[in-house]
Amino acid sequence: MENKKQILTRTYILYVFMCLFAFGIIARICVIQFSQGEEWKAKAESYTTQLHTIEAVRGNIFDANGALLATSLPYYEVAVDICAPSIEDKLFKDKKDSLALCLSALFGDKTKNEYLKILNRARNDKDRYVVIQKNVSHKNLQKLKTFPIFRKGKRGGLVTLQTNKRERPFQWLAARTIGMSRKGIKPVGLEGAFDSVLVGVGGQRLMQKIAGDVWRPINDENEVEPKDGSDLYTTIDINIQDVAENALMKTLIKNNASHGCAVLMEVKTGAIKAIANLTRNKKDSMVYSEDLNYAIGYAAEPGSTFKLASFLSVIDDYNVSLDEKIEVGNGEVTYYNKTIKDAHPPKKPVITVQEAFETSSNAATAKLIMKYYSRDPQKYVNKIKSLHLNKQLGISIPGEGAPFVKDVSHKQWSGVTLPQMSYGYETMITPLQTLSLYNAIANDGKMVKPYFVNEIKRNGIATKKFETEVLIDQIVKKETIAKAKKLMEGVVENGSGKGLNITAFKVGGKTGTAQIAKIGLKKEHGKTVYGDIGQRNYMASFVGYFPADKPLYTCIVIINSPSNGIYYGGLVAGPVFKEIAEKVYSGSVDFLKPINSGKDLLTKAPRVITTKSNELNGIAKAFSLPSTKVESEKYVSQNQRDTTKIALSENSIETQLKKGIMPNLMGLSAKDALFLLENHGLYVKLQGFGSVKKQSIEAGQKIGKGNKVILILS
Repeated sequence: MENKKQILTRTYILYVFMCLFAFGIIARICVIQFSQGEEWKAKAESYTTQLHTIEAVRGNIFDANGALLATSLPYYEVAVDICAPSIEDKLFKDKKDSLALCLSALFGDKTKNEYLKILNRARNDKDRYVVIQKNVSHKNLQKLKTFPIFRKGKRGGLVTLQTNKRERPFQWLAARTIGMSRKGIKPVGLEGAFDSVLVGVGGQRLMQKIAGDVWRPINDENEVEPKDGSDLYTTIDINIQDVAENALMKTLIKNNASHGCAVLMEVKTGAIKAIANLTRNKKDSMVYSEDLNYAIGYAAEPGSTFKLASFLSVIDDYNVSLDEKIEVGNGEVTYYNKTIKDAHPPKKPVITVQEAFETSSNAATAKLIMKYYSRDPQKYVNKIKSLHLNKQLGISIPGEGAPFVKDVSHKQWSGVTLPQMSYGYETMITPLQTLSLYNAIANDGKMVKPYFVNEIKRNGIATKKFETEVLIDQIVKKETIAKAKKLMEGVVENGSGKGLNITAFKVGGKTGTAQIAKIGLKKEHGKTVYGDIGQRNYMASFVGYFPADKPLYTCIVIINSPSNGIYYGGLVAGPVFKEIAEKVYSGSVDFLKPINSGKDLLTKAPRVITTKSNELNGIAKAFSLPSTKVESEKYVSQNQRDTTKIALSENSIETQLKKGIMPNLMGLSAKDALFLLENHGLYVKLQGFGSVKKQSIEAGQKIGKGNKVILILS
């Protein structure tokens, strides 16, 4: 009995405890439901509903003539809310087969029946967000909106999320210079340098988290609209870039070279018109691509192109004559344990300074520099530094290589350093720095900073313009510049660059051939160490300017590790320079002269506004100005010197063309200019977009059928 009582007591206690616990739970539920309900509901929504950042459309990158180099194209994730209240059962039943068929035909990844199963399953499961396709183009999205059910617009159940993909219309052309900017990847090129300008300001969109950790938009519109990025207008001319890359590619393949670069720069401004960097594919030796920017990022021993700096120094410091004699013997000279040899034995034992530069004599260069600077080598080093060869150029593109010019106090300075430096060794500079030095000579001593961007625009309005930046007003005396030009023009006329003579114009420049030590594992004192393994690669180069009488462009070409047995700069890099120069010359209005240069113009060409008569009459009427009446729709001119009236003249474009005289085409649209000129038998080439701002044959010149006319458009 006693045990039974104890058991009952314990049971009652447990029962009471369970009842109290149940009442506690019920009370807590009531508190949460009625007292704290709004608070917990808000917290729940905060976990399932969030504002997501909407990426802004990245700004475009254009070339100097307005051609598109990089742009952001919209792509969409397309989903369907087939259970939307506006999609009634009858509508779904009648149109689902047609919708499935259209989806299958558009995307081609599933059959009609497979798409039908997806739609039916979503309808039966009350699934409000089923992804149909990702990476849908804008063009295909427009087609989707015309499909059955979807054509109901916002009530058709079609849900889209936009993403943007960066595309380069010209593919690999200037790819490394254009560069990229992505999360998790170090930004490179113009995309990286101007990322803050191009990126824009992101917007916001309210999204809801549904089953499967999928986020779907709640509204059809964004809460905060994104602001698109600004556009970048570069100095690159895509037509010249195409010429440079193709010329470089052909030479790399022909010489089985590892990699190479070519850069073309405007002499007066420093604007880079083309920059090509090609590297051989490791898997396919016949394929080259733009992977690394050698022209900007890689400092190396320049070889014989550095001799210009040495000759500039000694001529400027000691007024050395180009006729001064240098005894070279058989083309060898020894300093301590280092024998310096010429690539080819000299034709005579004594040569002039001019001949030493023309034939790229290492022995003569070393002897010349040692003669004047051996007692004070730091003076030579200081002179080299005064040419801006020890400093970075500070260009806008990230990753510029650091130059290295050794001081006498450097721990690695030795008795052979000065003669070695004189012809391009024990010094590190980038190709772009070498180009800048040669450009300064072409520019009569003014060194300008290379630049890649002309202006930044937002919604078509310029927000920032980049002007020419002068690094050094006068790098050496004007007399030294004149001698340097004579040296470089002599290289092409008589020396190592003789094969680069161009019929239409003269060129000045310098060839270069550098030996590059191959570094690898080797045995030394019984240990395996990294060092010079005795093998040599070659770097062939040519750098110069054209036309020599009035330099407009400088160009550098470097070919690394040619392996078909030919490695001299004039033979390997020179042909690339020549092809670029010839094609730039043939396609540029700047080089062309009037066809009857030196003679009086056949007519005087006043500054005019040129358009159709009815359009100009309309302008006169709008501004309440008196005008002469020309009833026919002819192309007429208004003399800008008379602003009091609109005075039309029929004796303009059409009349002058009939007489065989080139009219003034300024301000005429490309369409009208093309129509008029080709109707009179002229061959027309257009460059750029918009209206005519420059013409290759001046107004008033005599013309005939078949003449070529180049029109530069604004």
